[in-house]
Amino acid sequence: MKNSSRELARLVGIGLFAISGLTTAQQTYPNKPIRFIVPYPPGGITTVITHLVGQNLTSAWGQPVIVDNRPGGNAVIGTDALAKSAPDGYTILLIAAAHVVVPHLLPMPYDALKDFSAVASLDASDQILVLSPSVPVNTLQELIAYAKARPGQLNYASAGNGSSNHLTSELLNQQTGMQIRHIPYKGSGQAVTDVISGQVQMTFNNPLPVAPFVKSGKLKAIVMSGDKRSSAMPDVPTFSEAGLPGFEAKNWHGVLAPAGTPRDIVSKLSAEFGRIMNTTDVKEKLVSQGVEPFITNPDQFAALLRADFAKWGKVIKAANIKIDN
Repeated sequence: MKNSSRELARLVGIGLFAISGLTTAQQTYPNKPIRFIVPYPPGGITTVITHLVGQNLTSAWGQPVIVDNRPGGNAVIGTDALAKSAPDGYTILLIAAAHVVVPHLLPMPYDALKDFSAVASLDASDQILVLSPSVPVNTLQELIAYAKARPGQLNYASAGNGSSNHLTSELLNQQTGMQIRHIPYKGSGQAVTDVISGQVQMTFNNPLPVAPFVKSGKLKAIVMSGDKRSSAMPDVPTFSEAGLPGFEAKNWHGVLAPAGTPRDIVSKLSAEFGRIMNTTDVKEKLVSQGVEPFITNPDQFAALLRADFAKWGKVIKAANIKIDN
């Protein structure tokens, strides 16, 4: 009996020591460099975001943030690297909204929801629907009526199968009953060019790159996908204002940690990201890139991941979308 009591005491002591060690580690976090995986090549908005976040984290916490670009496989390579990393807060990952889209299009080596801890969203951009001037409509409701009277006769351009503007266009088809056909391109640049020329009738895009064409009359902007108007084109109404409430198609970036990362470390990271994205300098730099701060806490971001996973999965299945490999 005495031996059993001693063994129990020893096991309890080991458990308390482990808990104590874990608590101490979390209280001193971070005490070494943080690796920030980016599953995309250097350049563009992801580089802007990770450098802004990394520089500010380093200044605030006194530890280097090492940006580790691991492109390839529709972001699967870098994301899988995070899934296999230790859940200690020293490896994090930048993701885009495609994180919850690609699993519906390709086999995954990880579970997009269960294998990660949601930390925070960082920024977001809405999409604007632009039309060729040759299309004789000026409002969303006019477009819906015009397209329904001509099923299968109108086309929309996208940056490729499975791209955000492809999915957004199909969501619009499904919510309105329009039958506008898809014309995929290898990037949004040529897609916009062909809408300007009238070869295709419309496309969704980020407001910033198409704003000059709208102002010059080469494109018509009729509706914005967000819950508020864009600062780049404040005269363009939202879908809710245009008579289609509940339509939302937001492009965002956020941060994940491996599943099992201690909650207080996740919360500490999330709070710091929120502080950084709210600074005036960061806001100005984001707006100059056509995006705005979009800050959520871990629970809110996890809810967004689940909701977008379900929404885009439904759109992909209904439209029978297949990705370009």
